[in-house]
Amino acid sequence: MNKENSKVMAVETAVKRFMNDGSHISIGGFTLNRNPMAAVYEIIRQGFKNLHLYAHSNGTGVDELIGAGCVGKLEIAYAGNGKTAATCIRFRKAVQEGTLKVEDYSNFMMSLRFLAGAMGVPFMPTLSGFGSEIITAWGFSKEMRQADPEIPDDKLVIIDNPFGMKQDASKVLLVPAINPDVTFIHVQKADTMGTCRIDGLTFADVEQAKASKHVVVTCEELVKPDALREFPERNQIPFLHVSAVCHVPYGAYPTAVYHHYDYDAVYLRAYAAAAKDDDKFLTFQKKYLYGVPNHQGLLNLAGQERLEAIKADARTGYAVNMKRG
Repeated sequence: MNKENSKVMAVETAVKRFMNDGSHISIGGFTLNRNPMAAVYEIIRQGFKNLHLYAHSNGTGVDELIGAGCVGKLEIAYAGNGKTAATCIRFRKAVQEGTLKVEDYSNFMMSLRFLAGAMGVPFMPTLSGFGSEIITAWGFSKEMRQADPEIPDDKLVIIDNPFGMKQDASKVLLVPAINPDVTFIHVQKADTMGTCRIDGLTFADVEQAKASKHVVVTCEELVKPDALREFPERNQIPFLHVSAVCHVPYGAYPTAVYHHYDYDAVYLRAYAAAAKDDDKFLTFQKKYLYGVPNHQGLLNLAGQERLEAIKADARTGYAVNMKRG
């Protein structure tokens, strides 16, 4: 392979190259799984602000971006960190204090919105949401929408079924497409050109990647293209969608990566305890976020013993003896 075809770069370089203050970004993963944490921490350390963040149902990644003051607007279905925080703590605090504008959708709606973006269509129809306050409760005002051309004019639109009553639905709900400036995802394996292979559930990562103008991939394993040409049906994201590939082992830590490592309950409990108090949270950030130069620095703080404790069991893909409470 020619070197000019390689998209490999440091995560610090990728974040700096594709991010700006006010960027519309999305992050992959689901609650405690495959959050692109190395990229998230780098976004925070580089000091980007006023971001418009999209996520399907995320946890630590969303909460730490909000806690660091990077996010001005959020569109999401759910934000939670498992047993340590049924609702993400800094997310909840920001909403309650009015420092974060949030537009919420159902999980299925967010999947459809990313799918619409991936398909290049302006919206997708659904029946999800009927009978709920999702339809009437808007987080972004009409004035805010008019002032920002990148926000749809409406949260959603209800139309008459154009095909009549034959499908037993007189009304159809339309949700707008999402096309982020940059999407960050973490995968188990990627090649130097950007082809990605995800083991286990993909969540909305594939649609997010295909919907985005730029995609930054962090990966556990970096291989040559020939390695992923064997069993190509196991690859979900073609190289043509990817702008940068960053080799970052444990790049989703402290969240889990199937068949590699589990989430770190010790870190997440400490985070949750600190996040409830502003002063304690600032101390926590100074140590684990701003007190290290990069993601490897955080892993060094965690220590090899803890990383061994969350190592995935070869048969189940998870750590089998970890205390999760």
